[in-house]
Amino acid sequence: MKKLLKVALAAFMAVGLTACSGSGEKDEVTVAFVTDTGGINDKSFNQTSYQGLVDFTKEMGYAEPKYIESKADADYIPNLTTFADEKVDLIVAAGFKFDKAIAAVAEKYADQKLLVIDVGWLDAGKYKNVQQAVFTEHEGSFLVGVVAALKAQELGEKTVGYITGGDSASMLKFYAGYQQGVWAVDPEMKVLYDNANKFDDVALGKTLAEKQFAECSVIFHAAGGTGNGVIEAAKEAVLNGKEKWVIGVDKDQYEEGFYDDAKTKSVILTSMLKRVDVAAYNAAKAVAEGTFKGGVVTYALKDNGVGLPENNPNLTDDITAKVKDFTQKVVDGEITVSETPVTNAENPNTTFTGSTSQN
Repeated sequence: MKKLLKVALAAFMAVGLTACSGSGEKDEVTVAFVTDTGGINDKSFNQTSYQGLVDFTKEMGYAEPKYIESKADADYIPNLTTFADEKVDLIVAAGFKFDKAIAAVAEKYADQKLLVIDVGWLDAGKYKNVQQAVFTEHEGSFLVGVVAALKAQELGEKTVGYITGGDSASMLKFYAGYQQGVWAVDPEMKVLYDNANKFDDVALGKTLAEKQFAECSVIFHAAGGTGNGVIEAAKEAVLNGKEKWVIGVDKDQYEEGFYDDAKTKSVILTSMLKRVDVAAYNAAKAVAEGTFKGGVVTYALKDNGVGLPENNPNLTDDITAKVKDFTQKVVDGEITVSETPVTNAENPNTTFTGSTSQN
């Protein structure tokens, strides 16, 4: 009899513990990431976005998030659908090209929570399950434009370069801010422009950089994986005795620019941080806390959503001080940074040949 009572009591306690666990503890939140065509290891946009989810799962003690790499635009809907069918709690997609795919999946899976980065024009009333993270890229790019111009002046030059991976609304904001930052230092400085129209072509990035480096010594790239070619071109130039600099994008790319065996010297002058990792982390955290909401969320300079790294070993104290001064002026509203690039007709000191359409 005592043995039966012990068995019965053990069974009761097990049921009780299960019930308490179910009602008192939150189940593990599952998050997943779909890359654009740049791949997960682009050392820029995708990698940084995914890192935000990794940071979230580590903090919570959850399993590392899954991801799927998109090899072509046609993969977007199938890849998103794969995770929707798995009923993960949050799917994150990085890139403006996801707008139509996200809309299609959001409509089909109305209960599926989604975060899309760099899309801010979907109907928030219709797609209530989609959070859209946008950034004031123009503000951060204004600051690196200041850096580029000041470094060019230091080198006795009157030209700087810019290489992009596309001319979408968000990408145009990068160039607009960069132009304005350069011209805030020197209105007569020339700004070179090249559009690779790809975010995953290292060879093309290198070719475009070599062309621009023939005219200048500082290039800002906003080209994802293609930008790795820009960095490679600078490394080769430096090893051949020429002083060339690259301004990185999205994450602090200082370590990507190492060109010596001791890894103490880098061609990265600074980087324009775009805190896509924070956007991904915040969305996942909101899902875990039950506060996730659809609609547009903006990450600005005043929120530390964009800006420069805290440490910039290749910047002089003078340049750092001037950037700090310009930062405060933007935050205070003393300087308003445009989202639209200046065309050749408006200013002959640019070689911009892209579209200024915001559609």
